[in-house]
Amino acid sequence: MKVLLREDVDNLGYAGEVHTVADGFGRNFLLPKGLAVKATPDVMKQAEAWRRRAEAHRADLRAEYDLLSEKIRAVSLAFTARAGDSGKLYGSITTAQPADKLNGKPGTEIDRRKVGGEPLRQLGEHHIPVRLSADHHPEFVVVVQQEGAPAASAVPAVPAGLTVVAAAEPELVAEETEEALEA
Repeated sequence: MKVLLREDVDNLGYAGEVHTVADGFGRNFLLPKGLAVKATPDVMKQAEAWRRRAEAHRADLRAEYDLLSEKIRAVSLAFTARAGDSGKLYGSITTAQPADKLNGKPGTEIDRRKVGGEPLRQLGEHHIPVRLSADHHPEFVVVVQQEGAPAASAVPAVPAGLTVVAAAEPELVAEETEEALEA
C-alpha cells in the first residue's frame, strides 16, 4: 500500500513523503492514527504543503532539543547503593531511577523510556544517554557510591558547571552544595 505521511514517523520517514508499507501496517496503524493517508492523485497535491509545515515543526523541535541537550549534559546525579568488595552492586540502579530524578529538575521533562538502556550494576561513574530524537543523544553523568562511605566521598567532586541533583542522602547533597557555593 502506498501512503503519504502526514506526520514524521520514526523508522519510516518524514511528513510529505510517499512510502510503500505493508497493508496491515497502513490499515491498522498509520491510517487510523492519522499519521498517513492513502497516496491518491488528489492527496499528492497537498504533499508539498505538508512538507513545508513539517519542516518548520522539525526546525522548532531541533531548537528545543538543542536547549534541552545542554541542560541534560550539565546534570550529574549521585546514588548510593550496597555493593560487594569487587564493586558489584547487590541490586541495581534501574533506568527509571535516574530518569525520575532527571525529570525532577525544572525544564527537563523526558519520557523515562528514552533514558539509558541497561541498569547500573557497578560502582563508579556512568554516562547515561538520553534519546531525544535521531540527531540528539545527550548524556548525563550518574555516580554510584558505596553505601556507608564517609561523608566526604558520598558526594563526588563535581566539575564546575555541573549540578548534583539527587542522592540517597539529600542532607549530604545540601551540605556539599552550600560548601561549594560559599567557596
